[in-house]
Amino acid sequence: MSKVYITTEFIKLENLLKITGSMTTGGQAKLVIKEGLVRHNGEICTERGRKVRPGDTVEFDGEIFEVKDENN
Repeated sequence: MSKVYITTEFIKLENLLKITGSMTTGGQAKLVIKEGLVRHNGEICTERGRKVRPGDTVEFDGEIFEVKDENN
């Protein structure tokens, strides 16, 4: 499990995929999310604008990312 640190209250799911390096563009992220290939907290998510907060997990392509608050 990889940790992803954010400095804001939340990050949009599509942006999280980009900062992890899983996707290089927002368009790619939009497609994999729309196709149901991404899980947010264990559930398939098809909302690219879904708010991901510290403590949440995102899974894509066999990799799990745990979101952490950079300030804590």
